[in-house]
Amino acid sequence: MALFTESADVSVRPAQPEDVEAVTDVQLAAWRLSHDGVLGEQVMDSLDVPRMREQWAAAITAPPGPGFAVFVACNRADVVGFAAVGPGQLVALEVLPSEQRSGHGSRLLSAAVDRIRSDGAQEFSTWVLDEDPAREQFLAGAGLGPDGRRRSLATGVRDVTESRWSATL
Repeated sequence: MALFTESADVSVRPAQPEDVEAVTDVQLAAWRLSHDGVLGEQVMDSLDVPRMREQWAAAITAPPGPGFAVFVACNRADVVGFAAVGPGQLVALEVLPSEQRSGHGSRLLSAAVDRIRSDGAQEFSTWVLDEDPAREQFLAGAGLGPDGRRRSLATGVRDVTESRWSATL
């Protein structure tokens, strides 16, 4: 006998104010998995979680301008990932470690690209922290590649470097 539910098992939708805590939790869990070695335990432990929640609340409820949006990936009713976009840019894309390699990242990237394209962009970019081979593999599989631009970020404990990846739409 088949079991039917009122909603899709997996989906992507625009983020709502009630998603703020889940988005922050996803970011923290994903960063611990993929960035702990680069950022270091001291940086991870010093993250201001209440401030992060405030920033996500603002991004979701009062985006800073046209072209900004936050999407969430859901497994049934549970938020398991998110993507944030700005004009021509994928600002963030994270999925809970336990839900990675389940298609959520690809669905989020598709929603992000659709939004960026609908806003008139002809290319888009994102920044990738050095020493994140899983993210590089994911982005390369989606048709993005490093475009030679790099930047350094000061974390207050150590500087880290990111490379910009881009693609034409």
